[in-house]
Amino acid sequence: MMQEHRWYLKVLKTVMMANLLIIVLVIQVMASGFRMEANGLDMNYYVMSCPFVEPVVKNIVNRALQDDPTLAAALLRMHFHDCFIQGCDGSILIDSTKDNTAEKDSPGNLSLRGYDVIDEIKEELERQCPGVVSCADILAMAARDAVFFAGGPVYEIPKGRKDGRRSKIEDTINLPFPTFNASQLIKAFAQRGFSAQEMVALSGAHTLGVARCASFKNRLNQVDPTLDSQFAKTLSSTCSSGDTAEQPFDATRNDFDNVYFNALVRKNGVLTSDQTLYASPLTRNIVNAYAFNQAMFFFDFQQAMVKMGLIDVKDESKGEVRQNCRRIL
Repeated sequence: MMQEHRWYLKVLKTVMMANLLIIVLVIQVMASGFRMEANGLDMNYYVMSCPFVEPVVKNIVNRALQDDPTLAAALLRMHFHDCFIQGCDGSILIDSTKDNTAEKDSPGNLSLRGYDVIDEIKEELERQCPGVVSCADILAMAARDAVFFAGGPVYEIPKGRKDGRRSKIEDTINLPFPTFNASQLIKAFAQRGFSAQEMVALSGAHTLGVARCASFKNRLNQVDPTLDSQFAKTLSSTCSSGDTAEQPFDATRNDFDNVYFNALVRKNGVLTSDQTLYASPLTRNIVNAYAFNQAMFFFDFQQAMVKMGLIDVKDESKGEVRQNCRRIL
């Protein structure tokens, strides 16, 4: 009898512990859901409605980058240009019509590419789970995966953004200009809720990609004390081929690393808005830190990217899930 009693107490204790664990897990799930309710986003937003969304996006982005590694910069830049105009709502993907000139046809967006990658992802997801995954989420995930496949940090993003119903060329005035100095950049990013350090971290996206001569030739018209004289000759040589000639931001244009910040320390920044980060005492120490410590840059970058992905997200009342990323329903 005593042995049966001990066995009963042991079973009872196990059941109680299991129930306690379930209660803790439920509380954690509820707390997690509560944290996300403010903007309607959730890390597991598609876990039931479209469970294979993540591998679909990853596989298509990976395949695209294997064919053309320069698309990593293109997808990351597209996401930034989307978020900084009307929030992260996929408005950059909308095509112009006879009645409306869309964001993508703004002078600052004409060099954007990678739209076909987003289209391919959307088409596959529409086959698997029609009308579920927004174009805004696809773009955010594609940019994240592009960073990873280029050698950058791994990070997760909440999902559930809805696609915006507005895309107008005049709204692109909100984009930072390549001629901005550090004070102007700090102000522009502060309007979106970012600190100076977050602004510098996000500027580190220029570790990927190129700039066209038209965006930096202003630095060559007179002596620029922030520009290394030998690098000035390199930029002049690039511009001898015309305004659309391309200059890599750093020596590893397709690799996500901290080489960009080391270039700034050597006065080899391509744009005014690049080199000002080192030239200005407001941000120089941050550049030095990232040039010295790549892990620190990676950590701050991923934190800032997650935050950027939350800018002015649309909910059900203000957005939609487009069937075609290029057209509003």
